[in-house]
Amino acid sequence: MPSVDIVKTLALGALVALTVTVEVSPAAAQVLSGKNEVLTPEEQAERETRKACKVQICSALHNRKSGDDVACNITKSWRKEQLDKIVGKGGISWPWGKVVCVAPIKLKRDMLIKALAGPKVEADIGQQSFVCTVDGKEASEPKSEIKADFSPKVTFEGGKASKAVLHWGKIDAPTLVKGAMWTATATDNTFNVLQGMIVEDINRFATEGCDEVKEDWAGK
Repeated sequence: MPSVDIVKTLALGALVALTVTVEVSPAAAQVLSGKNEVLTPEEQAERETRKACKVQICSALHNRKSGDDVACNITKSWRKEQLDKIVGKGGISWPWGKVVCVAPIKLKRDMLIKALAGPKVEADIGQQSFVCTVDGKEASEPKSEIKADFSPKVTFEGGKASKAVLHWGKIDAPTLVKGAMWTATATDNTFNVLQGMIVEDINRFATEGCDEVKEDWAGK
């Protein structure tokens, strides 16, 4: 598997933080699975937790009221078949099993209030981190744990993200995966290859994503 494809997939865990909480909507889930997907109780609980965090963030972005900073823990699981579809766009398959990523979200309210309000804002998201547990290819194989941190900076212009840099930091992972991720993250730190994906996801979150939970944050 090409190293950049590894980090793009595992970075989905990080994206819950740097794109201000990735949420797979029912429509998106159907696209990934190719059918109406039935969530397990665990996946449903994860979704509800992500929704609560999304409401906090969307409220700060759009209501622009003073208050506490955003702090919440996000968990996101990907089934192997979902990961196969994601990386399959590059003509490859996911070589391992299920992935579960946990990210503690820490976002300054003042930064969120300013993000969509001005003609140009340089937003320092601050250091974020994630931990992913990756199942082996076979049930008998041990699970792997991947930890990484990054300090993204995002430029907003006219109420939309226009530029994003991840600034990958420390990585702790099994030797094979760590080597691939070091190569990929170093490449991203130098050439910013993930920028387009990040900018697109941030803008989708701030519009379509926030609209999905608008009744929970509008005017509150």
